[in-house]
Parts: sequence; structure tokens; C-alpha cells
Amino acid sequence: MASLNTTYAAPRAGNRFAQTRAGLRQRFEAWKVYRRTLNELSQLSDRELNDLGLHRSAIRGIALESAYGH
Repeated sequence: MASLNTTYAAPRAGNRFAQTRAGLRQRFEAWKVYRRTLNELSQLSDRELNDLGLHRSAIRGIALESAYGH
């Protein structure tokens, strides 16, 4: 009878650190897009927002969608 024995190496600490760092960087970059979008839209007047078909109450949702795709 044949048997199969597989062994998986645990991820190295350096690899985990790099993945964590990359994830944090990605989250920070998305947060910067969110803040930039929020700030730029918040600076528009109600008339300018209306010209774009937007309402001031929608700014936060638009910024979230812009940054995180929700």
C-alpha cells in the first residue's frame, strides 16, 4: 500500500512582516484617497455639487466608494 506524506513549511517571519507591511500600506493609500476625495468634495459649494448631480449628504458615501469600492 502506498502512502503520501506532505509537509508544509510555516511562513517565515520576514514574509509575514512584508505581507503585513504591504497590507498596511495599501490601507493607508486607500485612506488617503478617501480623505482627499472627502476634502475636495466638501470644499465645493452647494451649487457646484448640484451641477454635478450630488447632494452634500452623499459626499461621505462617494468618498468611501472612491477609496474602498463599496
